[in-house]
Amino acid sequence: MKPAMNRHFFFRAASLVAASLAWMPSATQAAASGPQTAWVSSWSASPQPLWEESFVLPAGMPAQVADQTLRETVKISLGGKRLRVVLSNRYGTQPLVIGAAHVAKARAGAAIDPASDRALRFGGRPGVTVAPGAQVVSDPVDLPVAALSELAVSTYFPQPTPVTTFHWGAQQTAALASGDVGGAADLPGASALHGRAFLTGIWVESAASTPVVVAFGDSLTDGNGSTPGANRRWPDFLARRLAPQGVGVVNAGISGARVWGDKMGVNAMARFEADVLAQPGVRTVVVLMGINDIGWPDSGFAPDDAPMTAARLVEGYRQLAEAARARNVRIVGATIAPYEGSLHGTPLAGHYRPAKDAVRREVNQWIRDSGVFDAVVDMDAVLRDPAHPARLLPAYDSGDHLHPGDAGYQAMAQALDDGILFGR
Repeated sequence: MKPAMNRHFFFRAASLVAASLAWMPSATQAAASGPQTAWVSSWSASPQPLWEESFVLPAGMPAQVADQTLRETVKISLGGKRLRVVLSNRYGTQPLVIGAAHVAKARAGAAIDPASDRALRFGGRPGVTVAPGAQVVSDPVDLPVAALSELAVSTYFPQPTPVTTFHWGAQQTAALASGDVGGAADLPGASALHGRAFLTGIWVESAASTPVVVAFGDSLTDGNGSTPGANRRWPDFLARRLAPQGVGVVNAGISGARVWGDKMGVNAMARFEADVLAQPGVRTVVVLMGINDIGWPDSGFAPDDAPMTAARLVEGYRQLAEAARARNVRIVGATIAPYEGSLHGTPLAGHYRPAKDAVRREVNQWIRDSGVFDAVVDMDAVLRDPAHPARLLPAYDSGDHLHPGDAGYQAMAQALDDGILFGR
């Protein structure tokens, strides 16, 4: 499913306006002698459109929600005295009606700290209608939160609402309960939802100079293979390391993402503006993508797609680098991890073939040597088995020979030192 071009244009324009306004100091701020503040991104989940039921991987989302409250838990990177919540209808074909929404500090399961519960407002009102293709940012909420806090966002949908904008593979379980119960301390009897719907960002008020690193990638950035609910994706490990320095880290990974192809989300070119460059405070983007471009053709994922060439992938990387530099955003290129034996014994085993791995190695050499990126992090070198470089080091392998486990993701984060991220 692809959004209409006018919705892409509207969303990009709205994102740019929102980001510009968020960074624009008020007259009071300009006159103040103290440090200026700004809204900066502390957490994100990139929206995806639903795909056809015939695709090899099920979306796992209900067709619609109606008179139900969805409670989603997130772990922010930066803290602040105030925050704002971002909800998206990017791939909707009809207005998204939100009857009420709450944010609170999360406790175990679907529970919240009732004393921290805050009802969200949108232009002073408790609900909001989001146009197709657009997103909405809540009014500021006075809720001091520390860096690396876990928050729960509860959204009530009063009428039948198709789940058209979601995030697959969230590595986090949400709770779906009947009625308008966003302020309830717990949601007993709620059904589990293994994904996200409509929630796309948390902004916090921070110093105007606060830098944000955006992780832009596929399932290796989305955290497939990590321990669910434990926040052990590589951007999570990076956030824990950088939080004491006052640096934010947000995750713009989408499982199944490709530089050129659509399916589990639109291609990298189509979403780079909204998911990366429009993030308030973005200073650096780390691009780790390409394995699905190489592996999907002639497999159960995309059996009819033409084989990917190194030249085609390189063309995409160059375009991303140009777009980042035009916005004064530092871009770090990451080499593609080894994946021999990936998905072995499944209908998707054709994801790996020796000829495809030759393309991966050619692309990696270009990433290392081309000079197109401002810096390079060699994730291939970090994750590969020295005794068998075409495959993951067993200690880092989640078991499917494609995705790292927790230890592998931690090693990836450790490879991103300050020199790579910020040139210092």
